[in-house]
Amino acid sequence: MGKGKLYLIPTTLGDNNPLEVLPISVKQIIEKTTHFIVENEKSARRFIKKIAPEKKQSELVIYLLNKRTEEIDTQSYLNVCNTGFNIGLLSEAGVPAIADPGATIVDLAHQKNISVVPLVGPSSILMAMMSSGFNGQNFAFNGYLPIDVKERKASIKFLEKLSKDKKQSQIFIETPYRNDKMFADLLQTLSPSTKLCVAADITLSDEYIRTLEVKNWKKTAKPNLHKRPAIFIIHKFY
Repeated sequence: MGKGKLYLIPTTLGDNNPLEVLPISVKQIIEKTTHFIVENEKSARRFIKKIAPEKKQSELVIYLLNKRTEEIDTQSYLNVCNTGFNIGLLSEAGVPAIADPGATIVDLAHQKNISVVPLVGPSSILMAMMSSGFNGQNFAFNGYLPIDVKERKASIKFLEKLSKDKKQSQIFIETPYRNDKMFADLLQTLSPSTKLCVAADITLSDEYIRTLEVKNWKKTAKPNLHKRPAIFIIHKFY
């Protein structure tokens, strides 16, 4: 019996029909897989039921991977691959291991000589970058900026300078309930000529994507970003 594979399974970015944004191949892999590594069991089961309603929930074997999971526990998660079973690493939103737990599992698969198979799906980071109008050949994802206001503003100025010096778009995210505060800090801190892209609820019915210079953002009606998954990108051209 050959080794099973680790499938990196994307999910939707919100509560829309999975097959609106995911290829049929994702559904087919889920239908044939019983073992899954997930961040939240309840939402993972809900997604699996939505994309493969005929699949029996009682057949699923779920392994949890979140901030409370001990690394020593994850060392055994891929053991089923040695008995020929495939296992799916399921993202909570978007693609696994990109601004999402899972990189340690992928690394473990490589150490154990288990084939890693990434499946096609939406990445809010890349889709925001695609839609920004910025340099798609030179950009960096910076994750979350500091919570402390002084440190956050210092980080914003640092990323702005880095963007100008390297001609590199700088991407970052914020906890959704702090988005409006982040947006306000960006307008207060960035230079008037710096361009800022805000992308929220990507692929959903209320999707919002807009790029303006900071001076023009200040003249425009501000978007309501509260509790909406959002991506921020800055680029200083001169």
